[in-house]
Amino acid sequence: MAELLRVATAGSVDDGKSTLIGRLLYDTKSLFTDQLAAVERTSRERGDGYVDLALLTDGLRAEREQGITIDVAYRYFATPRRSFILADTPGHVQYTRNMVTGASTADLALLLVDARKGVVEQTRRHAFLASLLRVPHLVLCVNKMDLVDFDREVFEKIKEDFRRFAAKLEIVDVATIPVSALTGDNVVSRSPSTPWYDGSSLLHHLEELHIASDRNLIDVRFPVQWVVRPRSEELHDYRGYAGQVAGGVLKPGDDVIVLPSGLTSRVAGIDTYDGPVEEAFPPMSVIVRLEDDLDVSRGDLIARPNNQPTVGQDLNLMVSWMVDAPLRRRARVGIKHTTRSVRAMVTDVSYRVDIDTLHRDESVDTLGLNDIGRIALRTTTPLCYDPYRRNRTTGSALLIDEATGTTLGAGMIL
Repeated sequence: MAELLRVATAGSVDDGKSTLIGRLLYDTKSLFTDQLAAVERTSRERGDGYVDLALLTDGLRAEREQGITIDVAYRYFATPRRSFILADTPGHVQYTRNMVTGASTADLALLLVDARKGVVEQTRRHAFLASLLRVPHLVLCVNKMDLVDFDREVFEKIKEDFRRFAAKLEIVDVATIPVSALTGDNVVSRSPSTPWYDGSSLLHHLEELHIASDRNLIDVRFPVQWVVRPRSEELHDYRGYAGQVAGGVLKPGDDVIVLPSGLTSRVAGIDTYDGPVEEAFPPMSVIVRLEDDLDVSRGDLIARPNNQPTVGQDLNLMVSWMVDAPLRRRARVGIKHTTRSVRAMVTDVSYRVDIDTLHRDESVDTLGLNDIGRIALRTTTPLCYDPYRRNRTTGSALLIDEATGTTLGAGMIL
């Protein structure tokens, strides 16, 4: 099976994110005939004078009327080398929460810059969010190069400006590619318009990117989602624990500990839909069988005895706040962490990050819609967690309104 790469696009309004995704889908022949016909028809009706490929992802009426992206649109396509899930995220400041949603699971962030405008406030904002969400790889696409006559100096200046800003962030891998989404230059194949550029096209970069080492294969983390007890006669002794491996490699015979109880056992076997396997690693969904009959239930976590996560009730998180009602000290919230849901109280709002300058505003005691800041929580029962920088699954949490079930914020444990 082809390896999957999750890509989130980001950038300022009108930088051409939707057009770029449309161009990728069109040039890799990933469209159905009726999809293309519908886009051609809509483009004609609007009098665009060209086929507007942005319409492939901007499906909401409000998006088409305003020519902007509002919601996150997911598009799937594949080449012989790899499968891709593209999240087209909005560029507007007021849709920061949607950008956080799209980038939270991404392997790569595709950051677009308009060649005429260069690195703007939203570019810095989205680069900061990508680093905060620990997206391992970033590609800076300098788009609309056709409007600056494919000028090398323009490209080099933008590349240098961004490099200086990215040096302040924890972004490890940055590639910069000059493209024109409208005309397809350097998107799927190398363009003759940029003889001075010796790098690969965007699609070639996405196909060749090495992501296997991004996963944490050291710390075994297996949140139990479901206890499997079949009712059939021949399997009446079967007892397994289903879930998705969040870190490390599990093998039959491994010594394990179940948290938060602290009971120990050994892995008897690992089963999948297709039968038993000799090892399980992220992001495999498996059933783990243990040699001993332990009291294990949903929300518990299986780890190695000599490599355990933190078990505690006091958490410090960076939170992206996603609702109009502000987050205040002493607020009561629900926490969804891996497969466990608990209640918590906000004990402190430490600071809000000014995303444009990266400065901390410590004078605030609340967080408003689309704000990002540091808070402290006290949970009613202990959670088994890692820092987000070490494990994106056991280090993330959702803040939920207990009364309505609404997601209030996305948190990254520090």
